[in-house]
Amino acid sequence: MSASVVLASYLIGSIPFAFLLARRRGIDLRRAGSGNVGASNVLRTSGVVLAVMAVALDGLKGALAVLLAQGMTAGSAVPVAAGLASVVGHVYPAWLRFQGGKGVATAAGVFSVLAPMALAVGVAVFLVAVLATRIISVGSVSAALALAVVTAVTDSSGFVVAGAWIAAALIVHRHRGNLARLLAGTERRVGGA
Repeated sequence: MSASVVLASYLIGSIPFAFLLARRRGIDLRRAGSGNVGASNVLRTSGVVLAVMAVALDGLKGALAVLLAQGMTAGSAVPVAAGLASVVGHVYPAWLRFQGGKGVATAAGVFSVLAPMALAVGVAVFLVAVLATRIISVGSVSAALALAVVTAVTDSSGFVVAGAWIAAALIVHRHRGNLARLLAGTERRVGGA
């Protein structure tokens, strides 16, 4: 039962909403903008409305994975595993040769169910960081780390804390190119070229 829930969560996470939304406009995200199949690249290539839709749908699939697991199992271990599987599915989708997005919105959906207070802090950190720097990757990495720290210092279960740190590590890993550009001073800013 647990394995089937985790597999189903991976498949849910693998649905490439950003790619599908951009394709409706005739844009292949793998060949446009940053080449990333995620909401930030939808914003660059397809506009605000589709980017907001991509964020919402990616968040929804993370939340759905956790809710599915909670409905079928007791405790927090399987819901955390299901949530992480959905993030992995988003980052490494079977349908797109395992080349997906960076997992931020899907992780937000996961933790909207598992640790809503920690997510609220993460969202606040994201907004402050992006407003201060105009760099989405700075907000994304800062938010992922903040969420993990907040789960660790609140009364979250050990599984949720571990899941938050694993998700943060994956998000930081997926942003390694952004971080290198940030250090080089070449990372794109919102509204910039």
